[in-house]
Amino acid sequence: MGTIDVHTHFVPKGWPDLHTQVGPGPWPSLRVDSEREAMIMVGSSEFRRIQANCWDADERLADMDADGVDMQVVSPTPVFFSYEKPGAEAAKVARIFNDLALEICEPGAGRLLPFAQVPLQDPDAACVEASRAVAAGHVGVEIGNHVGDRDLDDEGIVAFLQHCAAERIPVFVHPWDMPGSPRLDRWMARWLTGMPAETHLSIIAMILGGAFDRVSPDLRITFAHGGGSFAYWLGRFENAWRERPDLIGVSEKPPSHYLDRFSVDTVVFDPAALRLLVDTLGSRQVMVGSDYPYPLGERPVGSVVDRADFLSDEQRADLRHGNARRFLALRSPTLEGIART
Repeated sequence: MGTIDVHTHFVPKGWPDLHTQVGPGPWPSLRVDSEREAMIMVGSSEFRRIQANCWDADERLADMDADGVDMQVVSPTPVFFSYEKPGAEAAKVARIFNDLALEICEPGAGRLLPFAQVPLQDPDAACVEASRAVAAGHVGVEIGNHVGDRDLDDEGIVAFLQHCAAERIPVFVHPWDMPGSPRLDRWMARWLTGMPAETHLSIIAMILGGAFDRVSPDLRITFAHGGGSFAYWLGRFENAWRERPDLIGVSEKPPSHYLDRFSVDTVVFDPAALRLLVDTLGSRQVMVGSDYPYPLGERPVGSVVDRADFLSDEQRADLRHGNARRFLALRSPTLEGIART
């Protein structure tokens, strides 16, 4: 079986005017510059230039074939999360983009697996939209790693995660809304340092904030970008948990106890970094992701796994597709077997 890529994104080629459909902005919009290029706008500001592979299923499928990818998880681009808006408005936005995601993925005939966005600032509405989206054809949900100052151990977010565990909805956590400053506005530093730091912080919140103690082990949750620097600093977390229990010891067990409760993708680019992930988390907790179609992603997809000569054949198969099949609860190794158990 070919690769399953658990970390890709989409952007529709246009959507209803959110000012009219939802309420006063600023909102994301799309300035289409040609048949193959467009610019994501936020209000009147340019956010990101994108290409047709963000919305064109045929181009996406051709790239997948070239890289030996059988299936992609196709998730929202985080700029559309709208967590800073009232929950009712974010719910409308989520419904619009989730329905468009189904249209984009439909030509894939089961190879493109849509993940939905939810209004995470309103946990009740997030549960409703997650269930609606899955009933409509989504395979899971993508969430940001925080809502303002609320991390993933927030009671409302934990309630949403418990809903996902109960409904057997897989969750992909992607960093977003990275802090900015003059020091971070150079060299794409918000992406090079801020994204890994945000991911790292969200795993800490799940562990040290006691979220894993409160959520059923049935929760299937994966963190983007190799989990940030979590694997590198696990020893520091263990030491702090033992030496400063007055400040750190909120979780029932030390951090290393929870390593089988979550997975990470392989978007680390270097075999040495991948080896640290496998050695720290175990080969069953790591799966191929690419961040397709964005420039900071990996092409060919899974090349870091190919270059990892320390992996056994069984481990390489787990990283390329076996672990993703478990995360997504795919019943059969054939493309016809896409279904949640």
